[in-house]
Amino acid sequence: MKNKNNSTKVFLIAVLSVILVQCSPATDPVKQKPTTPVVTNQVDFWLTKGDQSSRLQKQSSVLAFGSDKNVYTNIEVDDTQTFQTVDGFGFTLTGGSAEVINQLNATKKQELLQELFGADENAIGISYLRISIGASDLNATPFTYNDLPIGQTDVNLEQFSLAPDKNNLIPMLKQIVAINPNIKIMATPWSPPVWMKDNANFIGGSLKPEYYSVYAQYFVKYIQKMKEEGITIDAITPQNEPLHPGNNPSMLMLAEQQADFIKNHLGPAFKAVNSTVKIVVYDHNCNKPEYPIAILNDAEAYPYVDGSAFHLYEGDISALSTVHSAFPNKNIYFTEQYTASTGSFDGDLKWHIKNVIIGSMRNWSKTALEWNLANDGTFGPHTPGGCTTCKGALTINSSESFTRNVGYYIVGHASKFVPTGSVRISSTISGNLNTVAFKTPAGKKVLIVENDGNTTQTFNIKHKGVWVSTSLGAGSVGTYIW
Repeated sequence: MKNKNNSTKVFLIAVLSVILVQCSPATDPVKQKPTTPVVTNQVDFWLTKGDQSSRLQKQSSVLAFGSDKNVYTNIEVDDTQTFQTVDGFGFTLTGGSAEVINQLNATKKQELLQELFGADENAIGISYLRISIGASDLNATPFTYNDLPIGQTDVNLEQFSLAPDKNNLIPMLKQIVAINPNIKIMATPWSPPVWMKDNANFIGGSLKPEYYSVYAQYFVKYIQKMKEEGITIDAITPQNEPLHPGNNPSMLMLAEQQADFIKNHLGPAFKAVNSTVKIVVYDHNCNKPEYPIAILNDAEAYPYVDGSAFHLYEGDISALSTVHSAFPNKNIYFTEQYTASTGSFDGDLKWHIKNVIIGSMRNWSKTALEWNLANDGTFGPHTPGGCTTCKGALTINSSESFTRNVGYYIVGHASKFVPTGSVRISSTISGNLNTVAFKTPAGKKVLIVENDGNTTQTFNIKHKGVWVSTSLGAGSVGTYIW
């Protein structure tokens, strides 16, 4: 009996050993310790918070797609639904911007330009610039490229000269082009030479009909002379804010006047020299979509017009879609919005991301441009009567110091991740979470999300049947890349 009992015990111990081995967790054959699956990050996440505790900073959290169900709302991204192709994100490089950036010492200036326009991991990759043809109101003084003593005219433009911009703007553009040879540039006049205007003044007035053809040649000569400097102009608008003749400089140009100028003068002048520079109409607020529509309804002007440009100091961003719906074969551009010296970082971050970046892109724009790239601590330079509260994306403090303001982060959340040639793709909006999504030429998906609410929101980013869970604090902005 004793031998029988021992045999039974040995058998039971063997069975238990097998069971324990089968039920035990996986072990590392070397360390003989339990191992857990390693989750690798699949989504990069860059964050800016309204309280500035995070400003366009890459987060260390691990975000990986999965299919475990949860109760969070979904933001669905669908790259099979495509919309417009993106030309770029950026600012207006005003003459004043160039002047103050040039006050930095050579090393600091080169570092800054590389940060703004470069493609490395420390850069924000600005891909589109707007510049003024002659002075804007954010130059120290008003000027054009053909200023003459009162009473003189120059219908052959023999005294045309880019000289007023050869100390600051043009040298800086050359440095920028050296960093990013593919940068796109739109050029816009605030005023023609005053001898062409019916009030002979930089402020207000209208272009005299007898000078329409001369002014068209002024544009042609400008484009050619800039090309000689190594600067390619991609597009022009005939007049900045044509319904705001009170700025310095400025000019009133009604829709019927702009249509006349384009169809009978500017368009044929460009055609005569085989110019491929785009003519973009309007370049003013979203409250008057009937202005670009009137020009595009003109059968003779229509063939010369590439599209229309908008600002958002009045009206609603949906006006861009109104014009797109009327003329879906014509392009849309968002070209200006300023952040004010009286604004707050958190308020401006929310409003501009929601309206300028997300809003313009969801309404068919090929560009999203903030206004002034840089100014000094007194919000200068500006012309007498020019904007005194326009805050640059940068404040230049000294020859060695500058401050990045809210405009830098507004544009950076898009420009750093969405290069020229990207295509907008479908993304849903849920509650206070405003979104826009893109597919880059390299095939990456980019989703920008702004939490417009007053509480933290946790949500899923859903793509191709799987999702990743993340959260954004109230007033925060996140860019997600995978």
